[in-house]
Amino acid sequence: MSSADSNPSGPASPVLLSLPGRRPGHSGGHRGVHKVFIGMAAGVGKTYRALGELRERLERGEDALIGVLETHGRSETIAAAAGLPVFARRQIMRGQATFEELDVDGLLARRPYLVLVDELAHSNAPGSQREKRWEDVEVLLDAGIDVLSTMNVQHLESLHDTVARLTGVQVRERVPDRVLAQADELVLIDLTPVDLRARLAAGKVYGPEKVDQALGNFFTTANLTALREIALRQVANVVERDAPQGEPGAHEVIVVAVSAEENAGRLIRRGGQLSERLHGELHVITVRGQQVSAQQSRLLDTYRLLTGALGGQFSVLDDAGGVAATLIGYLQASNASQVVMGETSRSRWTELWRGDIIKAVLRGTRNVDVHVISRD
Repeated sequence: MSSADSNPSGPASPVLLSLPGRRPGHSGGHRGVHKVFIGMAAGVGKTYRALGELRERLERGEDALIGVLETHGRSETIAAAAGLPVFARRQIMRGQATFEELDVDGLLARRPYLVLVDELAHSNAPGSQREKRWEDVEVLLDAGIDVLSTMNVQHLESLHDTVARLTGVQVRERVPDRVLAQADELVLIDLTPVDLRARLAAGKVYGPEKVDQALGNFFTTANLTALREIALRQVANVVERDAPQGEPGAHEVIVVAVSAEENAGRLIRRGGQLSERLHGELHVITVRGQQVSAQQSRLLDTYRLLTGALGGQFSVLDDAGGVAATLIGYLQASNASQVVMGETSRSRWTELWRGDIIKAVLRGTRNVDVHVISRD
């Protein structure tokens, strides 16, 4: 899976992932086709792309409507929706306030071929028949109506704790994972953090009064990088669950930590096996010592060649506060999912020292599988 080219002056290009084994088209008497446009954050262009598809479907002669559209005042979204048919929302009175929600009953009576329902994670106003917008979508799908919907990856239920830990943001509105897993098609709208921040700074996402706060809080480069990685992995995981055996799986980063010792080649090959099986990236790293003998230098050259032969990248890292701290820093920076380390074949003192490194890695990482390979 490759990410789409991005353009800081406009919404991103989509990556279309059609899920195997799902019904590819609309037919009477069957559940409607659900196509979800998903992205890492607001402003990447999910609604813009969904509107473009709705317009294409109308041009093909399909009976397509906008059921719910949330423009947030964005000029590009408003322009993309110009001239498209809109189905009136249902009005709900709560005291002196009036809320507008998706008119599910009206759509069931009207029975269009396709409906666009924006912001799948939205919570309906009190007094609605159903609490969540995704529940409204389920009703339409069960009635055989096709739906285009949009959502950000942080709204997935299973990712709540991960997103909170990585970004410090508690997401209130959440969508069950099964909704995404049961979708017929996923369109990943991918944009680099740099380009999204540029769109934000240019006023294409929020009004001028919100830009500085957004750039300094949720839309930091670190947060967006984490969310982008989550979006890529989550969509790949959904595809992998439905793919026939032998198809590529989710994106994995396998890091093999070696030193200039004779047994390091075995660790690298084990990491190569993991990366091949998981269809992931192979990174082999070593931490530079103060003194490297000629023999150790030759070993490292050999390991560099071996890594290249296995399709990986070999890196020599400068010691940044100790071997363990350097390794943990690399694992975090590379978004590693697996790390391969080996027992030492040297002295008991070195064995204890190496053991401390393994324990430090176990303590200092999260969501990383640690493989400790026996010298036997």
